[in-house]
Amino acid sequence: MRTRFTFLCAALSLAACASQPPSTHQDAGALSAQPAAFAQGGAIAHGRAVKVMIVAMFAPEAKTWLERLGPWESVTIAGLSPDYPNVQCNADDVCVMTTGMGHANAAASTMALAFAPQFDLRKTYFLIAGIAGVNPEHGTIGSAAWSDWLVDFGLQWEIDGDGRPRGWRTGYLGINTKSPNEKPALDYRTEVFRVNPRLTEAAWAISHDVTLADNAQAQAARAKYAYAPANRPPTVIRCDSVADDTWWSGKALGARASAFTRQLTGGQGVYCMTQQEDNATFEALSRAAHAQRVDLDRVAVLRAGSDFDRPYAGESNAANLLNYASQGGFAPALENLYRAGHPLVQTIVAHWSEWQDGVPSSASSSAPR
Repeated sequence: MRTRFTFLCAALSLAACASQPPSTHQDAGALSAQPAAFAQGGAIAHGRAVKVMIVAMFAPEAKTWLERLGPWESVTIAGLSPDYPNVQCNADDVCVMTTGMGHANAAASTMALAFAPQFDLRKTYFLIAGIAGVNPEHGTIGSAAWSDWLVDFGLQWEIDGDGRPRGWRTGYLGINTKSPNEKPALDYRTEVFRVNPRLTEAAWAISHDVTLADNAQAQAARAKYAYAPANRPPTVIRCDSVADDTWWSGKALGARASAFTRQLTGGQGVYCMTQQEDNATFEALSRAAHAQRVDLDRVAVLRAGSDFDRPYAGESNAANLLNYASQGGFAPALENLYRAGHPLVQTIVAHWSEWQDGVPSSASSSAPR
């Protein structure tokens, strides 16, 4: 549904939202000008090894990391978004890239990164970290959620809601099915992905006790909901994310997202965050994994709720969507990406000898849903 951007960039200024860091640790020109190196026999020589690659979708998401973890080297990668042509890397081999918003940008940019000769990503941990709409039945504004399942909510058939069959809550149904209750055949191969549960569990275990940011505006917005966890302070949670380039608002659509998530995950998925990019990003990484460029078991997905996906009692669906910025969740959600995500990044870097060959068994503990 959303990477919350359009209205808020007007407040932050479009120039800020398209900018890269004002200064870097080294000159980017020397790095970007280097041609791909080849070893003897024509085999590609791998570039700089990266421990953690943080994947943001637009500038404010990247900024929450760039302001804290520098100084940075700026590496220009062919094929990235013209708005975000550089990957920023620090001395700890932690890098930040920005894909651009939506499925197309996320897929194209991630693919360009994965096959860039400047990097060796075979042992890299990817942290996809962005803001999202939040399901008030499972989270609240500012909640930070680690996902086990990624569901593409956009890969459905849709009948005009005014003409939907009797008994259907929405006009949505799976592609090549006859009713919303029928599971589709998953012909696209990108409808649902499972993130490595050991990494998700470790990420949650490392971060679940952190104190998250909040503000008075978000507190006032969540107080309008008469039930928990919508009206409680934000926490780090473990639940799942749906992707759709179309922003939506409403209880019936939220119920469909929950049902579709359960349907595609065999009853295991719990929908709590809605965004635009994650299935596209993961599919690009999956294709790179087939080429032995990355390891899919090293991908974690973190989303922080910037606004509710449905209105409180007495508010219209339209008002909830059109006035989403007034909920006040944008700033705390951005901050909480760092607060919830940084413990994982820090742990991987500080204990690289334990993490370089995969998620260590000591990193995870029981993490109830």
